[in-house]
Amino acid sequence: MRITVLGKSPAWQDAGGACTGYLIEEAGTTLLLDCGNGVFAKLRERVDYVDVDAVLITHLHADHFIDLVPYSYALLLTPRQQPVPVAGHPGTDDPARPRLIAPPGSLQTFRNVVGSWGDEALIEEAFLIEEYDRDSTVEIGPLTATFAEVPHFVLTHAVNLTSTEVPGRFTFGADCRPNDELVEFARDTDLLLIEATLPRPERTGIRGHLTPAEAGEHGRRAGAKRVVLTHISDELDAEWAREEGSRAFGGPVEMARAGDVYEV
Repeated sequence: MRITVLGKSPAWQDAGGACTGYLIEEAGTTLLLDCGNGVFAKLRERVDYVDVDAVLITHLHADHFIDLVPYSYALLLTPRQQPVPVAGHPGTDDPARPRLIAPPGSLQTFRNVVGSWGDEALIEEAFLIEEYDRDSTVEIGPLTATFAEVPHFVLTHAVNLTSTEVPGRFTFGADCRPNDELVEFARDTDLLLIEATLPRPERTGIRGHLTPAEAGEHGRRAGAKRVVLTHISDELDAEWAREEGSRAFGGPVEMARAGDVYEV
């Protein structure tokens, strides 16, 4: 399983970067995990968007799904997706329509978002939408996705991915505050990609994200073999975050960067 970081920013993009998005490739299957601001352009640098088999969304915050909008326009409007010849393209009776695997309530949220400018069916016309919950098991080619609810400001799911082709497990923690659910879900995982958004806990006392030290502690408690910190702004000192995370993990952690590739 090959995991490429397309974007690792929190809710505001790094300069020249993108918010949450990870390209998962395994035995000819292509999965996009989250599709935040700027991710669609980064995806196009790596693969042809019509060749993506599925998009999996962890939760309904804009920095994790909003680039479904330009992705939808591309799938519906590009000349090669039309049923008749257009601008040198022969036309097709079988335009690409990737699966869109999303949490409960997604369809209505997508309609509300794009309906604000009068085209509420945009995303559902471009993608084949299917909703999952914490008890779901989703097959995407050789990949199997399972889920756990983790505490955040909205319903959010961490994701475990395994493959029938190779041993090993990849765990994506999504966004979360300190919790036991992710620790148990990620138990003994080969690669834990975990958010480390904050330099210190939220001043309001209402928690929704982790600090680098908290992220490292979650990795240690889970017994993860490898920990990568993500969802971090370029305005937060990366070396400080790495040191904080490593100290809490009890070994070296890594910092996600756009373009990094991990193998499981």
